[in-house]
Amino acid sequence: MSGNIGKTLIIIGCVILLFGILLYFKNNISVVKYIGKLPGDIKIERENFTFYFPLGTSILLSIILSAVFIIINKLR
Repeated sequence: MSGNIGKTLIIIGCVILLFGILLYFKNNISVVKYIGKLPGDIKIERENFTFYFPLGTSILLSIILSAVFIIINKLR
């Protein structure tokens, strides 16, 4: 049981590491420039107030992560 938790934590750590690398090199990668600017992202700007809710980005990220975890479970 603890071996499965360990493997899962390692995989999650690798995914977070890859995402961090993408964010670090985001100026050189054209796909990452659109994260946070997708249709469905809500941005409200007033004089002294800015509200940003990345709804479209959250949905896309959820779909991608779900697909990754489904593939990982199939490979076990």
